[in-house]
Parts: sequence; structure tokens; C-alpha cells
Amino acid sequence: MLILLPVCRNLLSFLRGTCSFCRSTLRKQLDHNLTFHKLVAYMICLHTAIHIIAHLFNFERYSRGRRATDGSLASILSNRSHQEKKEDSWLNPIQSPNMTVEYVTFTSIAGLTGVIITIALILMVTSAMEFIRRSYFEVFWYTHHLFVIYFIGLAIHGIGGIVRGQTEESMGESHPHKCAEVFEKWDDPKFHCKRPQFEGLPAESWKWILAPSILYLFERILRFYRSQQKVVITKVVMHPSKVVELQMNKCGFSMEVGQYIFVNCPSISYLEWHPFTLTSAPEEDFFSIHIRAAGDWTENLIRAFEQQDSPVPRIEVDGPFGTASEDVFHYEVAVLVGAGIGVTPFASILKSIWYKFRHADHNLKTQTIYFYWICRETGAFAWFNDLLASLEQEMEELGKVGFLNYRLFLTGWDSNIAGHATLNFDRATDILTGLKQKTFFGRPMWDNEFSAIAAAHPKSAVGVFLCGPQTLAKSLSKCCQRYSSLDPRKVQFHFNKENF
Repeated sequence: MLILLPVCRNLLSFLRGTCSFCRSTLRKQLDHNLTFHKLVAYMICLHTAIHIIAHLFNFERYSRGRRATDGSLASILSNRSHQEKKEDSWLNPIQSPNMTVEYVTFTSIAGLTGVIITIALILMVTSAMEFIRRSYFEVFWYTHHLFVIYFIGLAIHGIGGIVRGQTEESMGESHPHKCAEVFEKWDDPKFHCKRPQFEGLPAESWKWILAPSILYLFERILRFYRSQQKVVITKVVMHPSKVVELQMNKCGFSMEVGQYIFVNCPSISYLEWHPFTLTSAPEEDFFSIHIRAAGDWTENLIRAFEQQDSPVPRIEVDGPFGTASEDVFHYEVAVLVGAGIGVTPFASILKSIWYKFRHADHNLKTQTIYFYWICRETGAFAWFNDLLASLEQEMEELGKVGFLNYRLFLTGWDSNIAGHATLNFDRATDILTGLKQKTFFGRPMWDNEFSAIAAAHPKSAVGVFLCGPQTLAKSLSKCCQRYSSLDPRKVQFHFNKENF
């Protein structure tokens, strides 16, 4: 079952980071694991509907065959019931004219398991809709674990033998096509056609789910083992706009830029695990995440850390896991686009760049970085103000002012903010952020930005990395296609989006 493979995060991280053949084309496809997971789910829904409709037609034929009294082939085959000498030789599951389809459905293994796994599938698919997943994550999380019931039901769905076929011994004595034409003469020695014997076909669905299930079981065991390792919270920083920064240590923890972890807080919920991008750099002696209040779980977590008199909540961590942002240093030119808290993977990248310049890393392939940060409120810029200020100073001291080109965009403001910024526009630093780069009001004009980048780097491979909403992803993807040259030797834009 392909539905499980895309959610084996450790397997994907292994393929991404270890296998050399995954370094280019296939490596990029691993970033679409959740998209593939959804497509497989949609195909399962489609074929489930086809399967159910086919059974409805079959049961209608069974019902007509059982009620028939015209001596037809369907009538004769339907009358082969459990009362005969070979009790397993029946063909029609409807054993009497008064037996209803509903009765057969809820009293047979195939029917009952079919109803259960169909209900489980409907709940899993509907609760995974974007609106529910974003607004009611707990509903999505708990209902998605119905996959355990789904797979168990699927494995035993065919045990009842409701799908039947003629036995091999009977096939030798009664040829299906030949004897079906002379069914009135069955058991007549002249025609060599005995009454056919039937048996339930063996269940085979378990063969398709056994290997992926074992693989996924090992995945969950590994996750559980890693989550039980002790995590030490070394620092808690409360940022504006309801954001908390957690700096942590864990024995044996090793990361790359742009990776993410899953976090659980047992005091809030034993079962809920939420993904967060790492904002620290691999060169630092700790790993950190920034958590913004965006639901019940995150609000309860932030509230727990705000209470100074109470002990620090225990945190469990699983990961890290790879993402598209790991490939940022494979490009000569990188375009980083973060929307709101979506800036977190790029904070890790920018910190790593700062350390690389501090230690004169000559293996750095990237020559230029364009960084765009789009926020609704001014307080959000304070999350990484110090980092950007440090990078500004570092680039100036090293004479690499053109290496980092960043733009800050404010999409939510009032007339007071705009008027205050206008009056102080001539100041050396921005009135909102304190940085030398001025804050722009509104959204980026992506056509202008891509056109300028293409003109500045006419023969470069440009990696475009986004952590933000799907609408922005569509715009950037179109720009990447529009401004990539038809000549492969000239500028090429490669779009990458965070998916977790």
C-alpha cells in the first residue's frame, strides 16, 4: 500500500541524506511526499466507490436469482445452499427469499468490515480537509489514526469468502462454459456435466499491506525511541505577536539547515505531535524552534511557559527530518520567501551563513541570497531583528554588501504607521525595524523582482524556496516558469516549497 510510504519520515530523510542517487531529480521528488500521499488517498476513495457500486449490482443480481422460480441458471445456482451435503458449496450469500441485503451486510465478515472501513475512510478523508486541518488540528490528528482500524479491517475483509469460484476438482468434471449451456442436463452421464462445486476465494489483501505495515511499524518504533530521549530546555524567550522561542539540547541531536522536528508536550496532550521548523544553525550548540499561537495546543503551550512560578513543562522531540530547504546551498543564487512565521527555516539558513562567514568557509557555493519576509504586523519583525542586524554588519565588515539582499514587506498597517514611516523616511535606519533596509508597505511585485534577478544573474541556477501559503506558492511557481530561459545554459529558476 503506497499510502504509508510517503509518511515514513525517517525513510524519506534517509533517502534524502544518504543515497547518492537521490541527490538530484529523485531527491526533489521526495519533497512532494504529502502531495503523493493525498493522491493515493483520492485513488483509494475512487476505487472504494467503484468497489461498493459493483457489490450493490452483485447483490441485486443475487436477490433476483434467489427470488427466481423460472428454473433459470441463476435460480439453480442460487438454490445451492448450506443445506446440501457440501455445506461450503453455496454460491449465493442470500440463503432465502426473505433474507435482505442489509441482513447479509451486517451479519457477514465481508459486509461488516466493509461498512467499518468505509466509515473510517470517510472520517479520515473529510477531517484531512485544509480548513479542518488548519483550524481543528486535534480532529484531524485523532481521526487520522483510524488508519489502524482501516488496515485491520482491510486485512480480514476477504476472510468470509463471499467472493466465490468453482473448485479445481469441479472444473475438471464440469467445464464452466460448456456445462452452463446444458444446465438442465446436469448429472446426466451423456453430457459429462456434474453439478458444480464452489468455494470461497482466499483473502489476499493482507499480502499488499503486510510489507508497508511492517515498515511503518519500525518507523513508529524508531519515533517512539527517539521521543523518549531526554530533552533539556536551556532557554525560553517570549517574542512579540504571541511567539515563544525554545532553545533545547538533546544527546546525539544533529541537524542541517531548514530541517524540522515534531514536538509533544505530555502535560497538554500525550498523543498530539506538531511539526516546527528549526530556527537554529547546525554550527550552534543547541537547537531552537519558534512557536506562534495558532490553535488550542500552541496557546496552551505558550501559556504554560509564561507561568513563571510553575515548573517548565516537559517536551518530547522527534526528528529532525529533511525538507527542500536543505538544498539551498546547492545553488549559486538563492531566493528565500517567508510569510509570517514561515520565516523560520530561513532563519536557520541565515544563521548558518553568518557562521560560515565568521569561520571563512571557502566551500560555500552560494554567491547571492535574496530574502523576502512578508508580515501582517510590525511586531513580527522583532523575531529575527538581531539576526538581520548582525548579518548587515558582518557583510559590511567583509566587503560583501551585495551577498545578502533582503526586503521586508508589511501587509497590515494603518494610517498612523504609514504616516510615521513617511515622516522618518530620511533616517539612516528604518523606523519600524531599526535596520538599514527600509520596510515596504504592501506585497512584493513578483514580476519585477524575478525580472531583476534574471537580469542580474543571466547564466545562473536560481533556487527559489518558499515557506508560506498555497496562493503564494502558485504565484512563485508561475514566475519561475515564466522567467526561466528556454536555453538551459542561461538563467533557470527552480521552485521549492516546504511541505510537512
